[in-house]
Amino acid sequence: MRAAAILGLGCSQKDLKAFQADAGVQWRMGMPASSDEADVVLLFGGDGTIHRHLGQLVRLGLPVLIVPAGSGNDFARALGLRRVRDSLAAWQSFFTHAGNVRAIDLGVVNPVAGEAPAIHGRYFCCVAGVGLDGEVARRANHLPRWLRGHGGYVLSLAPTIFGFAPVPMKIMTSPDGTSGAWAPRHSAPTILAAVANTPVYGGGMQIAPQAKMDDGLLDVCVVGAVNRFKLLSLFPTVYGGKHLKIREVEYFQAPQVRVETEHPLDVYADGEYVCQTPVEISIQRAALKVVTPQSGIVLNFSHA
Repeated sequence: MRAAAILGLGCSQKDLKAFQADAGVQWRMGMPASSDEADVVLLFGGDGTIHRHLGQLVRLGLPVLIVPAGSGNDFARALGLRRVRDSLAAWQSFFTHAGNVRAIDLGVVNPVAGEAPAIHGRYFCCVAGVGLDGEVARRANHLPRWLRGHGGYVLSLAPTIFGFAPVPMKIMTSPDGTSGAWAPRHSAPTILAAVANTPVYGGGMQIAPQAKMDDGLLDVCVVGAVNRFKLLSLFPTVYGGKHLKIREVEYFQAPQVRVETEHPLDVYADGEYVCQTPVEISIQRAALKVVTPQSGIVLNFSHA
């Protein structure tokens, strides 16, 4: 078997040693140039590292094992890979019989230029956010790495809430997933819109508790105009997915979403800056093969 290892920021070959116990594996460092050079890719890092490599990983079509080693590990968490030892167990199972591989969906963000989406979209694995979420992500990205990994999103949230006002936002959906057939879904002052492929983001917040990574749908959570103090008290409920009961929160699913704002707003996905509104966000079915903890795993948060 041939394996390629991609080491994210802060990782070294020391982190790889536990996975190199079997002499029957030929190792190479870095992203393979083609699928002929490896049988599997091990990616050590967090959501940002995964995000930056998604395009090439999709093109390769190889199984990918995520080893949670970043400041944000929500994608690994959604796959049931909460700790390095979970990834090691998944690797041992893959090496033995390779039955624990599943194809999952990915989101795609396309900035809209004029009346048509731009040619090149950006893949994301977890959540794309507009509004308050983007500003929180921007602030969190300026924190020291160790602080980002220990509540950086929450630490950035409080000061952002008291300086962020609801913005006019229009959200449309395409029931059949084709551009041009847009149906209005939301049009009102909005605090944030999160378009999710996974249930979790921001260090374990269940922003989209009903999301599944293999259903061909995006889960959209929209928070309307909320009093700042109520909004601050709302966020602890997100960790248990209880925020959906709040009147100002809308939740729906669609294969494709279009977000427009009165003035351009930053769009962040997986904690990384992507572009500005307007955008079209779609789902690409079975875009990525992932190595999971067990062959029978169902890819949703209840099994993570």
